[in-house]
Amino acid sequence: MRSTQPHPLHAVLAGLCASLVGIGLARFAYTPLVPALIEAHWFAANDVISLGAANLLGYLAGAFCARPMARLFTAKRSLQWMMLMVALAFFACALPVSVLWFFTWRFVSGLAGGVIMVLAAGTVLPYLPGARKGLASGAIFLGLGLGIAATGTLVPLLLELGLRQTWIGLGLIALLLTALSWTGWPHAVATVPAPASEAAVASPGLGLLYVQYALMALGLVPMMLFLVDYVARGLAWGTHSAANLWVVYGLGAIVGPVAYGALADRIGPAASTRVALLGQLLAISVLGLSSQALLLVPAVFVIGSFPPGIVPITLGRVQQLAANPAAQGAVWSRATIIFALFQALAGYLYSWLFASSHGNHVLLFCIGGAAVALALLSEALWFALRAAGRREVMG
Repeated sequence: MRSTQPHPLHAVLAGLCASLVGIGLARFAYTPLVPALIEAHWFAANDVISLGAANLLGYLAGAFCARPMARLFTAKRSLQWMMLMVALAFFACALPVSVLWFFTWRFVSGLAGGVIMVLAAGTVLPYLPGARKGLASGAIFLGLGLGIAATGTLVPLLLELGLRQTWIGLGLIALLLTALSWTGWPHAVATVPAPASEAAVASPGLGLLYVQYALMALGLVPMMLFLVDYVARGLAWGTHSAANLWVVYGLGAIVGPVAYGALADRIGPAASTRVALLGQLLAISVLGLSSQALLLVPAVFVIGSFPPGIVPITLGRVQQLAANPAAQGAVWSRATIIFALFQALAGYLYSWLFASSHGNHVLLFCIGGAAVALALLSEALWFALRAAGRREVMG
């Protein structure tokens, strides 16, 4: 069986292509298309904004059904088909048949992304040598960063050809990446075993992991959604400067997964989480307090590294805390569901707060920073509560 397996680098490339297609492009390519969809009168402005949530809802559904799908069809087949579904969704979105049609296909692309997020790393990493799994995990999730970067470069180039041609172009790119990854998925580790027992996934540290991952989701959303508008209108720097800073955000998103994964290999996932949270808190503070380009550029770079960078280090913590591969898959699926749920809720919450506060960007950044600070402080609080509980039992 080993002789029929793909080369380890091809397996990592397959994971990278999957995260790029299912999340990097399927989710983040929509943001720069919003003005074009409104200007082309494909849909009303309110409908265009609400259609952006369809992908997040689909992502949540995909996180729920990923493991049952893998048990039914194998993880390898599920990943291949989900990448094809994203490509099909791009082609379908080239036809503005109706709001329901568009919502359905955006939901499908989100569902595929949720399945890919749960299954891709768990399919590839058990097949790789253990010494550099953090770096390999970062390489797999590099696709998220590449997708964010593509929103500031690739999509504007495609839009010069036309809106419909942009959707078709994205579909062709997704098909190409699917073809590159098709034979890269390992065979022997592609199936998902029966559900792990509660004992296998029970660990005192898992509750902390879930809480921190939820708080990270709450913390990253305001910068992801409102950074460009803040620079363009809040700081009155104009759309050109805002686009340039979004490119900086994208560069940080490219560096983040590999850098954080390599850091996890060196100092461990738990310590890497603390470093990432502290760096994010400092960067958000700079964003909210300063309007100096010399400070904002590195701050935005660090902020951009966070959304894709926390994925490999959180996955590394899951692998440390869960007892076996089956338990790891169950825990990672649960963590992904929690992250998806809080990210979707945060999107609606911050949008409501933005409207209610008459466009107060700094308020939203402060709330996001508070969530990051809570994630950082929650570890000390968690262990303090556990220590108090042990003393009470001993007493």
